[in-house]
Amino acid sequence: MSKFPAAFAALMLPVLLAQKPAAPVKSAAAPVQSFDKAAIEQFARYLFLWSPEIGVSVSDPRPSSIVGLFDVIVTASARGISEPHTFRISADGKRIFEAPIYPISNPFEEQLSKLKTDLTPSQGTPGAPVVMVLFSDFQCSYCRELQKVLHANLLKTYPKEVRLYFKDYPLDAIHPWARNAAIAGRCVYRQDPQTFWAFHDWIFDKQQELNPDNLRNQIMSWAGGKNLDTLQLGRCYDNRATEKEIEKSIAEGRELQLQSTPTLYINGRALPGAYPWQQLKTVIDFELERVKKTGAGGENCCELRLSPLPVAPPKNAPAKKD
Repeated sequence: MSKFPAAFAALMLPVLLAQKPAAPVKSAAAPVQSFDKAAIEQFARYLFLWSPEIGVSVSDPRPSSIVGLFDVIVTASARGISEPHTFRISADGKRIFEAPIYPISNPFEEQLSKLKTDLTPSQGTPGAPVVMVLFSDFQCSYCRELQKVLHANLLKTYPKEVRLYFKDYPLDAIHPWARNAAIAGRCVYRQDPQTFWAFHDWIFDKQQELNPDNLRNQIMSWAGGKNLDTLQLGRCYDNRATEKEIEKSIAEGRELQLQSTPTLYINGRALPGAYPWQQLKTVIDFELERVKKTGAGGENCCELRLSPLPVAPPKNAPAKKD
């Protein structure tokens, strides 16, 4: 909301001082009246047909980006899988709705603020106008398909125009060796950031041959043919030295309310699923044109001003987690 001009405020000050003190006005951060977590849980269970076997947690309300409303995160959990939903609640606690809120300057501003790329494996040109952040799982079949598409096309088509970051998002409930593979990948990255991408391509290629029992031996055998300290790599893997980095990446994904892997963000626009190259290219080209018009881009992608571009989801994109 715009502020009054300073001259207008100065003109009104004597009048305001002459008035009797008004009753205190509730701030936007005032607590929600009649907030009842049990009632919110009952509402969500009825809305989404959640059975008693599904666990439900309700967060405390916090001020929304819209003055006068409050955000509440309702998370459903079952069999190790969590699904968060953000509800907005009126200050009187009597109205609740679930809908995205878009700042008019950039509809992807919120996503961009949550995407952290420091100390993250990357390839492409630093400061490139299009920044892509991929949340992936080394045991996910859809992730393997997207890896093939990106490997064959991305840097060949856009040698200087894009930068791709890789984020681990292992789905522990359905992929028993994905987390250990992510730990190993980050151990490789610690030794040699560029060799991480050789590991990344190799493990997706070998995906169907790997299992929890042979994973370590296969990784060490692969590392023996690379310029890596295998003793150091083995210690890093066995001590799970990089697991906190994986947990941080997972926490970022949950903050973004990821529903499936892979999920690729292109200048903040979320594209869940294994999109074919032509659809990805359409989005990248659109972003490049937009950057030319605005003059913004690169690592300052949070300042991009993007127009919505309808993109049909790929036919093979999973509705839920792979």
